[in-house]
Amino acid sequence: MNTNKITIEFFHDVLCAWCYALSPRVEKLKDTFGERIEIIHRSFALAPEPDGIARIFGSQEQGKKEILNHWRAANQNDDEHRIMVDLMSSRQFDYPYSTPPLLACKAAELQGGNAMHAKMFNRLQKAHLTECLNINDLEVLRQCASEIGLDTTKWEKDFNSKEVRQMLDDDLYRAYQYGINSVPTLIANQKYKLTGAQPYNILLEWIQQIK
Repeated sequence: MNTNKITIEFFHDVLCAWCYALSPRVEKLKDTFGERIEIIHRSFALAPEPDGIARIFGSQEQGKKEILNHWRAANQNDDEHRIMVDLMSSRQFDYPYSTPPLLACKAAELQGGNAMHAKMFNRLQKAHLTECLNINDLEVLRQCASEIGLDTTKWEKDFNSKEVRQMLDDDLYRAYQYGINSVPTLIANQKYKLTGAQPYNILLEWIQQIK
């Protein structure tokens, strides 16, 4: 591998079970190569509007049923099988849409940069896919923000700000420029693309090809 620094943009959605499976492998990649690799977390909304799930699948009920089938497949891919399908199936709230948790991650970014975005993203994915909490509930989002050490008063103000909304829009536009239409997607040095929850050995082979 070239010894020059590699910048990897990790496009993901908190809702995405496949992103949950891939995240620890991306972190392992960073641990393996240290300062030679920089990971930048980018948001990509699969269902940006409140009625997004119903519009995609025909109804909230059908959407949840089909999404939980994706969860089952993603749980087989996940190295630690952390995705709790039966628990989410028992929950009575509507399956969430993307924008509130993604705004929560961008608001975290204003306090601690990309590293804090990563912490919030990981915490919210655990809340969604393992604890099966309603990540459209502001109290759940606030609790997660508190747990990772954010100033929750500032976080909530930022969460509702035009600045954070613009940050999210900027990520979505960047994804559009790269031609991204699914997540997880990794972009290295603005041109090398890898999609899907690939196993760690595939990530290593991909890194070896980057010039």
